[in-house]
Amino acid sequence: MRRLRSLLLCSVLGLGAVGLAGGSAGAATFRWANDGDVNAMDPATRQETVQLSFLSNIYEPLARRKADLTLEPALATSWEQISPTVWRFKLRQGVKWQDGSPFTADDVLFSLKRIQEPTSSLRAPMSVVKEARKVDDDTVDFETVAPDPIFPQEQTNLLIMSKAWCEAHNATVPAIIGKDDNYALHNAMGTGPYRLVSREPDRKTVVERNTGWWDKPVGNADRVELLVIASAPTRVAALLSGEVDMVYAVPPQDMARIRQTDGLQILQTPELRTIFLGLNQYRTELPSSDIKGKNPFKDQRVRRAVQLAIDEQAIASKVMLGLGRPTNIMWGPGVNGYNAALDVRPKPDPAEAKKLLADAGYPNGFKVTLDCPNDRYVMDEQICTAIVPMLARIGIKIDLNAQTKTKFFTKILGPNYDTDFYMLGWTPSTYDAHNVLFTILGTRDGKRGEVNSAGYSNPELDTLTEKIGVEANQTRRNDMIRQTIKIMQNDVGYIPLHQQVIVWATRKNVQVVQPADNFFPYRFIEVK
Repeated sequence: MRRLRSLLLCSVLGLGAVGLAGGSAGAATFRWANDGDVNAMDPATRQETVQLSFLSNIYEPLARRKADLTLEPALATSWEQISPTVWRFKLRQGVKWQDGSPFTADDVLFSLKRIQEPTSSLRAPMSVVKEARKVDDDTVDFETVAPDPIFPQEQTNLLIMSKAWCEAHNATVPAIIGKDDNYALHNAMGTGPYRLVSREPDRKTVVERNTGWWDKPVGNADRVELLVIASAPTRVAALLSGEVDMVYAVPPQDMARIRQTDGLQILQTPELRTIFLGLNQYRTELPSSDIKGKNPFKDQRVRRAVQLAIDEQAIASKVMLGLGRPTNIMWGPGVNGYNAALDVRPKPDPAEAKKLLADAGYPNGFKVTLDCPNDRYVMDEQICTAIVPMLARIGIKIDLNAQTKTKFFTKILGPNYDTDFYMLGWTPSTYDAHNVLFTILGTRDGKRGEVNSAGYSNPELDTLTEKIGVEANQTRRNDMIRQTIKIMQNDVGYIPLHQQVIVWATRKNVQVVQPADNFFPYRFIEVK
């Protein structure tokens, strides 16, 4: 706590200094506080919104999202499909890396190869690429293994890195967070609107405007400081006292107080992210369970019992104070393939859940560990805490393992997949159901199912996913997506919980863009 107070005091003094030195309308320092940190500076190490959002201010893709989430050119000025399986991208000329060297097609080919390495956690979006070819310094062709109608949409998280910079720092292959180490985990050098100035993990990360950026910023933030303040009361206090300009996440119980404070405002919008439970169906025995010799979660009746024991409406209304929308689909409104008619959760039924457990051979229930982050999603630990007594009512005794997202992601995601039962959230980067089907629901095979920590597998769903990936007719495509929803709901392969609401709180002299994908593009920040 003393360290936090010292940090916040430094922030206050720094803010005052900026107010005197940077009072012109054309320049400003912006400080914001988050409950968790960016995991690493390497964009190929984790498919996680906070990390990719932060790094997209330093690194850039070929195509990026505008404020309204529509696609627009970035490091590529245009693209076209020159054959059913070949997409041609014309690269932007005159772009410089932040060290002054030129951006070329070699960097694109290198970044693709790097992201396809076994140690990368972003292989899935680019797994459709059979080969990338350099036509000239400003043109790249991507050949896909099959026709891919949404290939440009899949480019937005392919953040391009400098081939020469990675080679010079022995970082040509991504390091696995928590196991390996390299220069790119702690340093960054991109083409984007901001450059990394300083990095203090779990404390403070600072970026400043890249004056050599090829594009023109919309906002006026010359310097952005990200402060990590894990304590919700301390984070809110920092906003109320003027020590920071914005906080995320905002505790639901503090929203009314912030709204009633002069000079502050609440920003909230429905998010594309779906929060869900994963139940390990891959292991022959759950290490954290008292059932030996078999895995209860392999039985569909047990998974259905878990679903029927959970009162999601109570979680959304009482725990999240209305900041959750209950769902029974792994993707929500705003994602192509969402089907409102099928989005109906079964009513909680503890009696039926107990019967299902008894029929499956577990009349007395069993013990299992639930892995949960405590600094990533809206009320994440509180949600998991609420689930514990709900499952206890049917005899499933939960050992709750709530931890920081850095430890949580390292544990449950690949290559470890070390979890029996967990809560996770996912925003499809393409805003299309295929991303969820391929990345989370598909059988793990080294490319597909990269974030399928549950080890769920259904060959019929895999076949439909492959067909959806190449089908250009939208009607036929959505009909197949509808079939996958029914398969998932019948299998209870995962248990969707809700789509959460994004809640930020800012000072009223600040203007920011709050996209539904929960990215935070610094180039739009305006401090008045």
